[in-house]
Amino acid sequence: MSKVIGMGNVLVDVLAQVESESVLNRLQLPKGSMQLIDAEGYEYLSNVLEVLPTKRTTGGSAANTMLALACLGGQTGLIGKTGDDVNGNFFAANCRRCGIEFVRLIDDQNSTGVATVFITPDGQRTFGTYLGAAANMKESDLKPEFFEGCDYFYVEGYLVQNHDLIDTAFDMARAAGLKTCLDLASYNIVEQEHGFFEHLLKKTDIVFANQEESYAFAHAEPEEALEKLADYCETAVVKVGSRGAIARRGSERAEVPAMKVNVVDTTAAGDYFAAGFLYGQTHQRSLQECARIGALLSGHVVQTVGTRLEDAVWKNIKENL
Repeated sequence: MSKVIGMGNVLVDVLAQVESESVLNRLQLPKGSMQLIDAEGYEYLSNVLEVLPTKRTTGGSAANTMLALACLGGQTGLIGKTGDDVNGNFFAANCRRCGIEFVRLIDDQNSTGVATVFITPDGQRTFGTYLGAAANMKESDLKPEFFEGCDYFYVEGYLVQNHDLIDTAFDMARAAGLKTCLDLASYNIVEQEHGFFEHLLKKTDIVFANQEESYAFAHAEPEEALEKLADYCETAVVKVGSRGAIARRGSERAEVPAMKVNVVDTTAAGDYFAAGFLYGQTHQRSLQECARIGALLSGHVVQTVGTRLEDAVWKNIKENL
């Protein structure tokens, strides 16, 4: 069985459902975006959260993908940095429970990162992310042996601001013979780092983007954006929300509809899609099947608050496969 190792910001998600967008406006968080905040901003958000019901889960885009892939029975690993604290231990324990081989890098000076997630009634999520220890992951932390025995390397685009780290990681993975996979992460990050994304896509075998991210990169609607992404990468996928997803792999093309469900929380929808797609990829499924499994997983996770599905749901998903 192929093994997939991910790398990303190791975070604990604190989820809060809000009744309107007024909270986002007050906090100056554009709806649907991911905004990085400093320690002072995190303290302010924490005070706001004191009057709201919240839920704590493990988070981080790449971590969510590895979690979902592990729950399908895939072999997974994860490279990330935490603080030596309660949240870091909580994250590591969840990896052990789910069968993820966690390459835990520890920062003695900073606490584990926390992503505060505000969920509006339409299911859209908006992030205020305090990276904490995750921001201190450096290229010098990486070792070639991290990639031994692996077949695919998956990276979240949220790391792209650390150019040396992500460049070194891609070069190590490619040198070890791994296929490289990149999720573009957030439209505002793609806009800010457009030039570096162009550079990185030349080293990428499989790229995932949603409609907003693909537009930010290609300045085109999904069909044309897909073609532009496919010019860089062996496989390109563009997720188009309630319409489903489209994909290209060489001359092979696929299109799948989204599941018709009641959307509660879109947190991790893209992460779960990538997990389903990679499950198909590592099991030699067709492009259409890879996209179908991606849509199946994302369709289930949007029906719950947070990034964790119950065992009975996973059982149903596996039967559907």
